[in-house]
Amino acid sequence: MTTTTARASSPPPAGAMGESAPRPRRSSRAPLDPRLVREVRAARAHVARTTALGLVQSACVITTALVIGWIGARLLVDHQLPQHAPAALGLLVMALLIRASAVLAEQRTAHRAATEAIADLRGRIVSHAARLGPRAAAGRGADLTALATTGIENLRPYLVGYVPQLLLSATVTPLCLLTIAFLDPISAVIAIVTLPLVPIFMILVGKLTMGRSERLIADMRSLWTQLLDLVDGLPTLRALGREHGPEKVIATLGQRHRASAMGSLKYAFLSSMVLELLATLCVALIAVSIGMRLVYGEMDLAPALAVLVLAPEVYQPLRNVGSQYHSSTDGLAAVTATFEVLDEQVPADGTIAAPDLRTSTLALRGVSVRSREGSAPHEATLRIPPGQVTALTGASGSGKTTAAQVLLGLLEPERGQAEVITADGTSTPISSLERRSLWDQLVLLPQRPVLPGGTIGSVLAAARPEASAAELEQAATAAALGPVIDERGWDADLGRSGQGISLGERQRLSLARALLSPAQLVVLDEPTAHLDGATEQIVIDLIRTLRDQGRTVLVIAHRSRLVEVADHVVRVEAIAEVDR
Repeated sequence: MTTTTARASSPPPAGAMGESAPRPRRSSRAPLDPRLVREVRAARAHVARTTALGLVQSACVITTALVIGWIGARLLVDHQLPQHAPAALGLLVMALLIRASAVLAEQRTAHRAATEAIADLRGRIVSHAARLGPRAAAGRGADLTALATTGIENLRPYLVGYVPQLLLSATVTPLCLLTIAFLDPISAVIAIVTLPLVPIFMILVGKLTMGRSERLIADMRSLWTQLLDLVDGLPTLRALGREHGPEKVIATLGQRHRASAMGSLKYAFLSSMVLELLATLCVALIAVSIGMRLVYGEMDLAPALAVLVLAPEVYQPLRNVGSQYHSSTDGLAAVTATFEVLDEQVPADGTIAAPDLRTSTLALRGVSVRSREGSAPHEATLRIPPGQVTALTGASGSGKTTAAQVLLGLLEPERGQAEVITADGTSTPISSLERRSLWDQLVLLPQRPVLPGGTIGSVLAAARPEASAAELEQAATAAALGPVIDERGWDADLGRSGQGISLGERQRLSLARALLSPAQLVVLDEPTAHLDGATEQIVIDLIRTLRDQGRTVLVIAHRSRLVEVADHVVRVEAIAEVDR
């Protein structure tokens, strides 16, 4: 057993490596975020479809107004009943039915489009966060979880409520206004003069509530972060007798979130009342003008009735846009937060296929990665020969996991290079390799394993689908899973991320999956951290079995028994900035 020493410091926080964390940007004030339309297919189709349906509704509204004006004038002036004009009645009924169908189609397709757009963006957030690597996502897991779940859901009222009304204001309002101008120019002038009052009051309400949606999303994400961190660390808090106390922080965040949400509701009701009153007064001005001219005989009854029907339709879409303003700010804030994540630079992937790790050596040569206190690791040099067990040791926070992440291509070093050396001595930097071709040849078992959903049998079989029942049984026995299977059975549902079994049992199930996997390189990060002494011997035997199979094993270890089983030992040590 050979021993090598490499100096390192504690793992750096998010935003290390000399890169500053992305600064939050204010939500775009464009009512329809162009990035959403440009990059999300469901949103783009929703906008096009809603615009077409808006044109259909505009035609139906204008047809309805003209027919009602004509029928009303015949009834009041010529005393002819509506049933004497069946063609006009048929046209009116058809226009109303088509408009109702267009509204129904708009609502149904809006919900479907919102669901598809949210699913699309949620998938992009998760996959992009994975491509950013563990260093970029360090300390942000709960925050990204909150954004990908409840945060992105704020797009639903935005796409279902606000966007359709915005597009109706761009179709129904101008077309109805042109029709009014053709029927009665005076009423059109009144409408043109009073129409800007609606957006003016919308702007005033917007200035009153400016920043409220951003604060609401920030409070929600802070609350989710605290909750998820508390749940994740609850076993440790209970072990230390500190389980009482954090609930006060959660209660404070909850009260802040509740106050922010209730404040948004208060302003929403207030703005709706103001806009409703304003639209009513504007329509009343047109009605008074028409009434006075009808009294003095300066206007015919048919166009007057048509204008009275059209006037509310001019203001209604804009009024609805104002009432949906808070949905727009929430949605735009969610879009901004989403694209802040998606705009973060992803490490470039290589183009060279990774060589066969069965005959290749992985190595670090003078690798250093910046941290808050210095470098982690600092000028680390190590070699992992094929078919042997290499142990990476050092004090807690000395950079062992960071070195492994650089070695696996998950993290770019500040200095030095990670490389793979073939049997003929050809050296290729890890950064030049196509990451997927490298990762397909390895298995990574972190300290807290994450398992796919399913039963014990299906989760174990997923490691090697072609494995026989006897091979599954053998792997389960080697990992000491027999008592768990005897008690629960092969068909026991593990739940989300294996929550149905203990952390130690998850660790052993993950080890059994690693034993079944055909991957050449097996990376174990503290595989005995949650196991007792008796089970620790089982893990050591599994490592020996992997070595006997000719597989390469990298063990990040603290315990001496794990170090003793290794063929090579590399020790990393901390170095602070003042020591450099």
